[in-house]
Amino acid sequence: MGDTFEDFTLAAVQAAPVYLDRDASIEKAVRLIAEAGARGADLAVFGETWVAGYASFAAWADHPKLGGALARFVLNGVEVPSPATDALCAAAKRARIDVAIGIAERDSTTHGSIYATLLFIGRDGAIFGKHRKLKPTFYERSVWGEGDGSSLRVYERPYGRLGGLNCWEHQMVLPGYALIAQGLQVHAAVWPGGTFTRQDVLTRAFAMQAAAYAVMSGGLLRESDIPDDLREIVKPQNGHSGIIGPDGDYIAGPLLDEEGILTAKANLGRVMLQKMIADHAGHYTRPDVFDFRVNRHPKVVARFDDPASDGALPPELRRKLEDGLDAGDLRSPAELRDAFAGLAGTRGGSAG
Repeated sequence: MGDTFEDFTLAAVQAAPVYLDRDASIEKAVRLIAEAGARGADLAVFGETWVAGYASFAAWADHPKLGGALARFVLNGVEVPSPATDALCAAAKRARIDVAIGIAERDSTTHGSIYATLLFIGRDGAIFGKHRKLKPTFYERSVWGEGDGSSLRVYERPYGRLGGLNCWEHQMVLPGYALIAQGLQVHAAVWPGGTFTRQDVLTRAFAMQAAAYAVMSGGLLRESDIPDDLREIVKPQNGHSGIIGPDGDYIAGPLLDEEGILTAKANLGRVMLQKMIADHAGHYTRPDVFDFRVNRHPKVVARFDDPASDGALPPELRRKLEDGLDAGDLRSPAELRDAFAGLAGTRGGSAG
């Protein structure tokens, strides 16, 4: 079955960021993207909030160093777009590789909110998607904002339909099914690392349920990678990265406690075979019993209804209408409609 499809190569990147240093972490990511590309990978996946590190310090709610750590975390957040994302995009284009990388995304409007975001970059150097974690877990809720359903999407890539989730979104069940229902074939499963069995079990179960390849990329942070002034409140992470086939079995890894790039060959023939056995977007569903709906409207925090500008209506049309001249003087029905709409807006009137 697999011989009727072309092979492609997946890569799980396990490496420590330069903790709470956005620019240095971006420089390191650029080098790692080049290395993954040199190994022939079609997709490279980095861990959750890889730039610029996972906020494990949030577990210390009463610690005097928490405020300073949080401020550094936000100051080193990544806005989308920004020079930081431009550098990642340029690296992906040079290496001719797709990249899925976790970032601590800073709100570009307020600069005060931050999100656990999975950023998708294409081999053409363009951002083609981003997914903000829907529900931060446990102490993460004191740091990260919540995403919305607008980013629960799969993307058509040359090697297959790509999607991704952050950490315990795999525990939530429904975000995963939203991707499965769109025919997911390749999945970026990004984790902070250090979750041992939970990370392994949830990712392998998801790969099998989705009948999709899962690139499980965990964060790595050794004692030597933690800044001296934060060692009291930042936890080491052991990575635990691997690549899992659509039957739930490892095809590369797991890799623990060290930096490295895992690669593995994949083939959509294996995906097709597993979906033939249990297709949770097809014959293995019961839509007559279950009604599943996803709200993919972006979250809107405010709506602004601005008055029409005086310049919206050309002066000569305004003069004709305000002087009561015959509507036949206007050049077309569309012009008449637009003129009345503009006049109503500037006078505060409304259509009957």
